[in-house]
Amino acid sequence: MGATFAEALALLAHLDPEVLAIVWLSFQVSLGATALGALLGLPLGAWIAVADFPGRAAVTVLLNGLMGVPPVVLGVVVYLALSRSGPLGGLGLLYSPTAMVVAQTLLVTPLIAALTRQTVEDAWRDYRTELTAFGFNRRQSVTTLLHDCRFTLVIAVLAGLGRAMSEVGAVMIVGGNIDGFTRVMTTAIALETAKGDLPLSIALGLVLITLVIALNALAFALRQWAMRRYG
Repeated sequence: MGATFAEALALLAHLDPEVLAIVWLSFQVSLGATALGALLGLPLGAWIAVADFPGRAAVTVLLNGLMGVPPVVLGVVVYLALSRSGPLGGLGLLYSPTAMVVAQTLLVTPLIAALTRQTVEDAWRDYRTELTAFGFNRRQSVTTLLHDCRFTLVIAVLAGLGRAMSEVGAVMIVGGNIDGFTRVMTTAIALETAKGDLPLSIALGLVLITLVIALNALAFALRQWAMRRYG
């Protein structure tokens, strides 16, 4: 076991090209999906927080429930949509990084939207009277509250990024884990472990754990800084 771990460290120390390629693709897919998820989830969650419409409670429950959708189920849904016989099959996106971004976007958007809704709803409860007195409409209120809660919402986005980077089921199904094309850290770890290539699996695992810890540390530091500066 010690020799295997030493080989894994050597791969990292020598910046093994295969490791770098897998890590780089993981960043591209996860960052792209998180960016799209933020663009969709932040305004959606904020709108639900301040809107008053029939069925709002049901929408909130649905949104919270979507946070727990198993990635493999989501992967099957995207697979069926992008497969040759599916409604989007003509686009030829299946087994491509784009398909993986689509799957991860659908995975992180409900998480970001649900966290945003809760954050903005709490702020709306506190500042609704003042915003109404200033004559703000709902759109202006949403914009103001998103800006006021920006530091907390960054944490929500980081949570989405963390989930995207650690997910394996959906990207395995729609990406196919093609060597040199759609292999990301999680899928490579699963495949290489099954093949018995433990040094590569351990090296990628160390990178993934480091990134997840770094994201959590960044979220914690940002929250502490915001609390000290803005109370």
